[in-house]
Amino acid sequence: MLNVIVEGGKATAGPPLGPGLAPIGVNVGQVVAEINKATGAFPGLKVPVKVIVDTGSKSFKVEVGAPATSELVKKAAGIEKGSGTKDKVGNLELSALAEIAKSLRGKSQGKSAKDVAKEVAGTCVSMGVTIDGKDAKLMEKEIKEGRHDSLFAG
Repeated sequence: MLNVIVEGGKATAGPPLGPGLAPIGVNVGQVVAEINKATGAFPGLKVPVKVIVDTGSKSFKVEVGAPATSELVKKAAGIEKGSGTKDKVGNLELSALAEIAKSLRGKSQGKSAKDVAKEVAGTCVSMGVTIDGKDAKLMEKEIKEGRHDSLFAG
């Protein structure tokens, strides 16, 4: 098994895939093509990928994880990195936060899209990203209080 992080749709036969798979005797080109197909929906995002190889038959299976919440926030807010300080470096629209929460549902510890939205808002706090122009802590509180429940239904 090989665990790697690749940019969505842009895996190559170079490191870490090629050196990790070539000694096993698996067709690296086929693995790369499968990874690129499976991660194509995440262009510009770093995506965790697990390649499981049956060394006897040289067959393989690709499992794609969800991009990190911070990666999704950076893309939606149009920023390259979070601040790491109290400085605000970007803004995330509440509708984008709802979409991120829905996309992470089932891959997160949250039981509902609303719970996942609170997790995403927490990520925004640590990254220095506001939500709809408001401090992310305040928006997290509003979400908890149910002020935006209609966005997280379904």
